[in-house]
Amino acid sequence: MRTVREGDRGSIVALLQWGLRRAKVSDEAPDSVFGSRTLQAVRELQKANMLTEDGVAGAKTWAALHPFLTGFLPHTVKQGETLAEIAGHYGSTLPVTLAANPGVSVNDLRPGQTVKVPLPLPVVPVDIPWSFDLFALTLEGLQARFPFLLVESLGLSVLGRPIYQITVGRGKTRVGYNAAHHANEWITTPVLMKFLEQYAAGISQNSSIGGVDYRRLYSAYTLDLVPMVNPDGVDLVTGALARDTEAFAQAGRIAGEYPRIPFPAGWKANIRGVDLNLCYPAGWEKAKQIKYAQGYGKPAPRDFVGSAPLAAPEAAVMHRRALQANYQLTLSFHTQGELIYWKYANFNPAGSENLAKRMQGVSGYLPSVTPPESGNAGYKDWFIQQFNRPGYTIECGKGVNPLPAAQFDEIYANCFGILLLGMIGL
Repeated sequence: MRTVREGDRGSIVALLQWGLRRAKVSDEAPDSVFGSRTLQAVRELQKANMLTEDGVAGAKTWAALHPFLTGFLPHTVKQGETLAEIAGHYGSTLPVTLAANPGVSVNDLRPGQTVKVPLPLPVVPVDIPWSFDLFALTLEGLQARFPFLLVESLGLSVLGRPIYQITVGRGKTRVGYNAAHHANEWITTPVLMKFLEQYAAGISQNSSIGGVDYRRLYSAYTLDLVPMVNPDGVDLVTGALARDTEAFAQAGRIAGEYPRIPFPAGWKANIRGVDLNLCYPAGWEKAKQIKYAQGYGKPAPRDFVGSAPLAAPEAAVMHRRALQANYQLTLSFHTQGELIYWKYANFNPAGSENLAKRMQGVSGYLPSVTPPESGNAGYKDWFIQQFNRPGYTIECGKGVNPLPAAQFDEIYANCFGILLLGMIGL
């Protein structure tokens, strides 16, 4: 986590403010601006943790906030303590704490032993801009709370950030969901992350919703989620990428060639100016012809197809993983339009259109055919061409990208049924 101080702006400041509020040293709603109220809250946190009260959020201040950013803390067992007492001390419960510590026996706690205690807080925030750092923190928190989640890096972005996949389930039917191919569509990342938290909690608590038993899904399906395909681009758009870096300067030079596209808000591409959802080997040459004719024949904030299919490392990672996993279905989350794109070229996978209509029934989103100017070289296009199985692009919400966090609740409510049907609809 980089050091932030008064006057700084962006998603890293919103993350700091969110943590300070959860630590109960502030009642300020996150606004991404490090002002006087944030300064005072940082000093309060530093005082409570016996740190230098300079109001600068450096490594030690971030460490003090860590439990509130991940939603759990480690506790070293003292002589005579019980797990129920430990859980209660932090406002947690015994069942939740047991679930986070599958190797721990309530009748055999040992002094000096470390247990993870989930705090009585949700892990995934839905009201602040996202960044790679926030993504990594929520992954850490969810994996601590639900140890059955498998988190792994599939590869690296241009700037060396891991492209994380989370796997849930042990069934024979494998499906893959992804989000944030496009940088300014970052709101799709918390859609998948909130679903992951809700699904994992349902598995842990043996609950159901709408007649769907979460543990039955866990046994019947294996779900892979890649919630942030384009971490570098997301950080650029939300202000987490420091302006004094060469990567930011390079993106600025690229954007300067396209003055009609707002910077960084209009940025969709990876940090090198390649549109990741125009980078797959399905009609790539046709997409190149169309986009070059539109004026995107070199690195750009959007719509540049790259030098060759899969030339962008992020797209190559997603392509390789789909081949390895042999998915029966994929969902790719984008914004905006409230549409469900289900078709590519003349391919018509069995059951695909019917499932799209069922998704319409639970979301209100309209099944549609991708417009010709955008109908090639996408992840969904390649998946359908490669496997002749259902693949969907879900265009969430309406408005101008990046959609505001204020739209999240409505987007999630509309998408929840789609996320379930991606498994049970097969």
